[in-house]
Amino acid sequence: MLHSAKQALTFALSPASVLACMASAAVLLTGCTDDSETVRRIQTQRQVALQKQSQQDHLGETVSLLSQFVGLNEEKASRQISYHLNQWSQNQSGDGGSVEMPELASTLTDVLPEENLRTEVLRDEFQPSDVSVLRDAYLFRQAVQWIDDPIREDPLLVDWLKDLSGEIGEDAASQLRTACRLFDWTVRNVAVEPLDSSTNVPPQVPQPQFPFGMKLEGPGYRQTLYQTIWRGRGDSIQRANVFTALCEQAGVISAVLARQSDEDGALTPWAVGVLAGHQIYLFETELGLPIPGPDQVGIATLEQARKEPTVMRRLDVAGYFDYPYSRTDIQQSVALLNSRMQAISPRMKKLEDGLTGDRRMTLYVDVDAVAEKLDAIPGVAGVRMWTMPLLAEIYQAEARRMVARDPLFSFYYTSRWAVLEGQDEMARNLSSGRWQHLTGQFADDDIEGVKGARTRYLEQRAPEFEISDLRINVDLQKRYGLRRGLGIDSSQYDQQLQQIQMFMRLGKRTATHWLALVQYDDGRFDTAANWFEKRVLDEDQMSMWEDSARYNLARAKEHAQEWDEVEELLKSERTYSGHGNRLRARLIDKSFRE
Repeated sequence: MLHSAKQALTFALSPASVLACMASAAVLLTGCTDDSETVRRIQTQRQVALQKQSQQDHLGETVSLLSQFVGLNEEKASRQISYHLNQWSQNQSGDGGSVEMPELASTLTDVLPEENLRTEVLRDEFQPSDVSVLRDAYLFRQAVQWIDDPIREDPLLVDWLKDLSGEIGEDAASQLRTACRLFDWTVRNVAVEPLDSSTNVPPQVPQPQFPFGMKLEGPGYRQTLYQTIWRGRGDSIQRANVFTALCEQAGVISAVLARQSDEDGALTPWAVGVLAGHQIYLFETELGLPIPGPDQVGIATLEQARKEPTVMRRLDVAGYFDYPYSRTDIQQSVALLNSRMQAISPRMKKLEDGLTGDRRMTLYVDVDAVAEKLDAIPGVAGVRMWTMPLLAEIYQAEARRMVARDPLFSFYYTSRWAVLEGQDEMARNLSSGRWQHLTGQFADDDIEGVKGARTRYLEQRAPEFEISDLRINVDLQKRYGLRRGLGIDSSQYDQQLQQIQMFMRLGKRTATHWLALVQYDDGRFDTAANWFEKRVLDEDQMSMWEDSARYNLARAKEHAQEWDEVEELLKSERTYSGHGNRLRARLIDKSFRE
């Protein structure tokens, strides 16, 4: 009875029901008078209200599916999202705006034939292939909302940024401040790897036939944007990919700056440029530092790097590292815009315009307008769309085809990240924690009954004695849902258990590192330092996260002003990122110890 009353009340208060009552009242009041025009107008208003209600539901379903994407069947969720978007789009009025191809799109034709590019950009219908772009935009927008906070500012830049407002204006300084926070988070959370890892591939692993001269584990394209932020590891190009994608969601104009070869026209990225005011500020993702300005203060602009010999020269570390580029090498750079081809399509502009409030995210980029702004800066010798995201998609598609037909390659390609991307319970739990981490849900939500990143990560930390006993303890095997299958002899089963032990340890150490990062990002610097030092860097449990943990431990100790320990950590010989770390140690010494 109460339920029926609530339904009646809901109907009575809905916009559609109010309009229906108005229509009935209009007929009663007019009696025999011919007032059909008024009735038609009210009926039209009712139809519009119902359409708006339907449209809102479709967008709501889309955002809801994106918010829980990691826990869904990807293929099924992609079909559902594209269905809802097409239903919403069909209910929209108007012609959808311009259907012209942006001029800058032509710079992608080296990788994708022009006819295919036009088809992909100008089609009206949303397809499941669009969903990865939407997922990335949603995830990066959620990340920006919690990363862009004063607690995540680099101590080396705080005072300089305060003084900069008077020089370039508050709006430009605010955008640069946001970019600095996003860059700092990227450097701390995406552990740097060598640019080219192809030499590390075991010789027995079959090699896929990649187009465009790509090779297995080659630079930049070996991971997509999503894989890089999801796994928390990447080379300097992949770091640039993450940083510029974060900038895009924050409304900050950025581009990858590349040197162009005089011989074959090949482009070699060397920095990321952020446009603030009328200057481009330089961020170096290999070093993990903004390029210091004159006198090693603040961030250098492209203009300063081109004119002041000391800016590039001081990127050398005497006796240890020589920076590969000088002032003369970077006189002219091509600006590469990190925008996917879907992001220049009219359908994405239409969708972005339809998202309001908390649902807003950047889905469309007017690349021609952005190119015009960047091209006006001295030292920018043209603007292009970056082909790297497209190459990464092509690389992944070929790798997946190889996975389907070659078991040895399949094991090599999928086993490394099975701990996060597999279908077992441990992988699903870790991936849920990772999603909560990246979207800023650190603590449990007791009202909704949702576990936060901390809890999910802690659940991965099985005691070492328990992992060790897994091979001999049948009750423990049952607890983990493990049993010997039919036709599997004891030696084969033991090998399977050993492999599970390996994955459990990898999952535990990965979760431990990410948990330490959560503590840092939550402003608990002392707790973060304790986790990095005593757990991630435990000599008995070293992992692939050692380099990143050592750097993050130094960063945590900066907040405690433990300068001697900071210097020792940054100058460690055990880190791959030693060049940038030693530069940071030098800047800290100048800023806080002189």
